[in-house]
Amino acid sequence: MLYLEHIPAAPLSKFIRTLWYVRAPKVAHRRERILPTGRVQVILNLARDFLLDCPEGSIGLRMPTNLVIGARSVYEIVDTSDMADLIGIVFVPGGFSPFAQDAVDLFSNRSVPLEDVWGARSRSLRDWLRETDSPRLRLIRLENFLRGRYAPDRLRRAPSVRGAVAFALNRFESAPSMTTVRDVARETGWCERRFSQVFREEVGLSPKVWCRVRRFQHAVQLLHAGADVPWAELALDCGFYDQSHFANEFRAFSGIDATTYSAHRTQWANHIVAG
Repeated sequence: MLYLEHIPAAPLSKFIRTLWYVRAPKVAHRRERILPTGRVQVILNLARDFLLDCPEGSIGLRMPTNLVIGARSVYEIVDTSDMADLIGIVFVPGGFSPFAQDAVDLFSNRSVPLEDVWGARSRSLRDWLRETDSPRLRLIRLENFLRGRYAPDRLRRAPSVRGAVAFALNRFESAPSMTTVRDVARETGWCERRFSQVFREEVGLSPKVWCRVRRFQHAVQLLHAGADVPWAELALDCGFYDQSHFANEFRAFSGIDATTYSAHRTQWANHIVAG
């Protein structure tokens, strides 16, 4: 298996967390469970002319080869054959907005054909990427495409997210268990309803769901690192009320319990063997 990441230069780096490439033509297991992170992604399958959608208990259904994966608050199941030759973009929270030409929450928990968002240029991008076998050159070409399509001057002038949303993201990240949506809305000077609407349109999830996902992700990162602490202590460290709250939230987002996660984790924190 080959996996590479590439952080684009400014101004793209304000909006994009990383560009990534994976080449894994022979994975021992057939499917993986992908845990929600709340971040928007774009993926392009360079190996074949479709991707597989794999709802639990069903055979894979063919989807377009290039997709926008909206901000997710629920897990999904993927077929590992899609990872034979795959490239993608992970956006920072709120960073997809300038590339979406629409409210980001319209993509939430959905997989949307990239052509519906970027037009025929998404097909030419895929063809251009397939002209070389070099993983690093493919990542550079992907960055160059984004630079060419979204003029640097335009991105340099644009904030990564609106000031109030950026402020809220920082507050939620620094104290996810102690900060309430009402308190943050008040600090922005907006009413809670208006604040929640703008946050959802830019980030893709409501502020409350975003905070829940961040708490869940905190727990996932600790478990993936092999944290050997009692569940009750881990729950409190991650901002859950108690062990029961932690267990319920973990299953709600992942579809499994924390013990199963630890037994089936892979090299990536948010990928779990699913059969």
